[in-house]
Amino acid sequence: MPCHPRAACLAPWPKRSSSPPALLFGNGAGNEAISIGVIIFVSIALYNALELAVLIPVSFQRYRTLYFWALLTSAMLGVIPAGLGTIFQFFSLTPLWVSLLLANIGFVMMVPNQSVVLYSRLHLVSQNHRMLRFLKWLIIVDTVLLLIPTISLNFGSAYVPTSPGWTKGFEVVERIQLTWFSAQETLISSVYIVETVRMIRLSPDGDKRRHKILYELLAINVVAIAMDLALLVLEFLGFYFTQIILKATVYSIKLKLEFAVLGMLVSIVHAHSSDPVWYGEWSPSGST
Repeated sequence: MPCHPRAACLAPWPKRSSSPPALLFGNGAGNEAISIGVIIFVSIALYNALELAVLIPVSFQRYRTLYFWALLTSAMLGVIPAGLGTIFQFFSLTPLWVSLLLANIGFVMMVPNQSVVLYSRLHLVSQNHRMLRFLKWLIIVDTVLLLIPTISLNFGSAYVPTSPGWTKGFEVVERIQLTWFSAQETLISSVYIVETVRMIRLSPDGDKRRHKILYELLAINVVAIAMDLALLVLEFLGFYFTQIILKATVYSIKLKLEFAVLGMLVSIVHAHSSDPVWYGEWSPSGST
């Protein structure tokens, strides 16, 4: 089966990696330790995604919101295919094209879609319509510009692993897209952090519950940024294999954190409303 270590195929260890697999998944346990690591981390990702697939529909009252569909598709069509693609490819359970297809579908619905998830609730803390419009088009444009070369080079480097053009091209583009999407998520999360700090300053000093929720929101956004930075560090240190294994798990955890954020954010925004607040009462895209 044709395979390139920089592509979705995970069996060979990348030549540019700075340490052997045994040092990352045990002390000399070799392939057995790597297999256990793959199973554990992918299982965590799949469990989180399946849990969210159940919790999200029952937690929303209305399903006609961008936030609902972004969150649901990230879990069901993002994390799950990405995790299955990793398992299928690593253990050679399916033909190469099947695992590549699953991995790329998962990538599209998991990584760029995370920015959509973050954007879809941004208007709750910011009424800067110009900034919201800028972020919306930023997400659309860079998703199109980055996905086409990334997916094309992924398949090419997997099926023509001896071609320096395909393999080097994929290595460069893969680093660019990872850096860009991480920077984009960090930008959106930073807006939340700035606006959350502003809300803390504007809220009454005696409102301890409100302050507590705002600080929790602040902490969750900082944690999400830290996880993005961790994936970037692994990639640029040469631990591509580890980064791929952890990516689905990291994004599933970020989705669970996002689910926790939702209840906090809605309770703050509607703190003075006399009507009961339900997840999904509001339209994440504002007037659209």
